[in-house]
Amino acid sequence: MSEPLSPSDIEQGEPREPEEQRREPVFNLPPVVLAVIGICVAVYLVQAYLLTDEQDLSLLIRAAFIPIRYSGRFDLDFYAFSSPFTYAFLHGGFAHLAINMVWLAAFGSPLANRFGAFRFSLFFAATGLAAVVLFWAVHPLGQAPLVGASGAISGMMGAAARFGFRIDRSHGKAAFAGAPLPMAEVFRSRGVVTFLAVWMVINLVTGLIGAPGVDGQIAWEAHIGGFVAGFFGLRFFDRRQQADEFMV
Repeated sequence: MSEPLSPSDIEQGEPREPEEQRREPVFNLPPVVLAVIGICVAVYLVQAYLLTDEQDLSLLIRAAFIPIRYSGRFDLDFYAFSSPFTYAFLHGGFAHLAINMVWLAAFGSPLANRFGAFRFSLFFAATGLAAVVLFWAVHPLGQAPLVGASGAISGMMGAAARFGFRIDRSHGKAAFAGAPLPMAEVFRSRGVVTFLAVWMVINLVTGLIGAPGVDGQIAWEAHIGGFVAGFFGLRFFDRRQQADEFMV
């Protein structure tokens, strides 16, 4: 038999929710996002603490994206087809890893909640592939390995722009809710246009000058390739498209 409510348990005529039900979880990331973060962290730890220098170089040659591999000077092997996807799980240092994982959690979580795990995985793979395609187009004979998830994460930022950074009034926070904005409305939104301009400038500056705490050159071309794919290709992955048709 339950105990009667005391006056302190009642506010404005309604009982309070139990503390356990009102408390938000500290980590509220979708499982697919946690899985990607877990793989990236595990690969980095293996590289940093378990592999020798020779083994690490061998891993980079096989798993990183190297443009010159597709120049016609080399026979295409299995890694030529797998590296355009596996490169996203490798990172050039702790700062590189940490920055990417923070942005992945921020932009990937609402997108994964909307898409579902399978479509989110396809989106991650497709935008990551678009990133290396543009990088290869600019540097077809490049020999430096390309690593990092920032191309796919840029695709998530591009998808976020299609929602106009609207606010979910029922929860009081930003969310990918409702149908994405039609292109005409996207480019009429001052907030979206400002975001696009600032994002482009930051990527060009960091790509040409560098970013503090990050070793190696930042591949701004890959960022733009992923962003454009996410911005224009969102409709092909959105499982709510059948219910909420929208224009591109």
